[in-house]
Amino acid sequence: MKKETRKNTNAGDKKDPGDQDSKSRMAKRKASPEKKTPEKRRRVTEQAAPSTSTDTHQAKGMKRKAQQDGAGTTSPPKKIKLAEPTSSDKEQASSSVDAGKDCSPNTKGCTKNGRRKSEGDSKESPKKKKKDKTKNVVQNTAADQQREFQGRYVQEHHLGKGGCGVVFAGYRITDHFPVAIKHIPKDKIPIQVTDKNGKQVSMEVAIMLKLAAEADGSVGTSAPVSLLDWFDFGTELILVQERPVPAVDLYDYIKENGGCLPEEKAKVILKQLVDAAKDLEEKHIFHRDIKSENILIETSSDVPRVRIIDFGLSCFAMERSRFRFFYGTAIHTPPECYRGKKYRPGPTTVWQMGVVLYEALHVGDFNTETFLQKELEFNKHLSSHCRNFLDACLTNVPKKRPTLGDLQLHPWLR
Repeated sequence: MKKETRKNTNAGDKKDPGDQDSKSRMAKRKASPEKKTPEKRRRVTEQAAPSTSTDTHQAKGMKRKAQQDGAGTTSPPKKIKLAEPTSSDKEQASSSVDAGKDCSPNTKGCTKNGRRKSEGDSKESPKKKKKDKTKNVVQNTAADQQREFQGRYVQEHHLGKGGCGVVFAGYRITDHFPVAIKHIPKDKIPIQVTDKNGKQVSMEVAIMLKLAAEADGSVGTSAPVSLLDWFDFGTELILVQERPVPAVDLYDYIKENGGCLPEEKAKVILKQLVDAAKDLEEKHIFHRDIKSENILIETSSDVPRVRIIDFGLSCFAMERSRFRFFYGTAIHTPPECYRGKKYRPGPTTVWQMGVVLYEALHVGDFNTETFLQKELEFNKHLSSHCRNFLDACLTNVPKKRPTLGDLQLHPWLR
């Protein structure tokens, strides 16, 4: 079964929409498998919202693939003080890509009046000495972090490549607890947040630390996978997360079940997913990219259990926050972005619930553009409650969509 990948845009790859193709395309899932290994749909970062024609987004990498094994408990990761989210309508997160680049001409080695220093001028300015000292401290700190990581964890085989980094399987040395180790190059961090000390911190780290601090019970009890540890290697960040086992992502879970799920099985998954999304909303966390590739299904029991992964595009947001740039999967862009409107966390997440449900119940991928053109086919054998739930999530006008709380009370999930 071969699919085109879902293309995404990256915060560091902003281009003039006029220079980009105007179409994002996808291929239907086939009911019968083919010999070729399917390409995974790629995950995105940023898309300018206002455009009546869909911009083609540069693919930044394939989804994180989860082949997991193990369980256990752990101590909480190290903490940082974070600034509380506010109700500002402006996007608070800023891209770290190209931040602080000097746009002035290169004047290295020149004196103040522009003359180049002589070879014999061996005196270093106090400013340069201070800079070198700071650089050495950073290098020493990074080396210490690497030694600490190597003393705690063993990294094994490659799991997958995401939009912002690469993920490996591994385990914790003390108890062989299975972990997923995510490497994120500093220049690939899409969103940063300023902590209370004025230091720039990866938004993904900040989000997962908040989730870890507010989690009830031990590791593995919440829907989002837990952050166990994180390290700063200087040129890259290392995130160590729990690796549930046995588990498979929803995308592959659907494929293994013949390309679509029975309605009752889809209901079990959607009920857990809506509850998890509502919990994130109450914590003022906007995942932004909930889709089948970012949902793990634990298969250790007869009842599948939902886990949410990949908070690389997430951010803190209030209920009435509005965003101009769409961070997520291009073919899942909510209709309001096609109309040049800003989008809100709640209605966008509800839209994504509909996208996930559609793909669970149909042999094929959801595509917003095809949906808006009324060319998307729907299963005629769905129950009336199920079809009503699906239609409600996929309502064109965001104000008319139900809230996540409304979905929890919908007759189909009762």
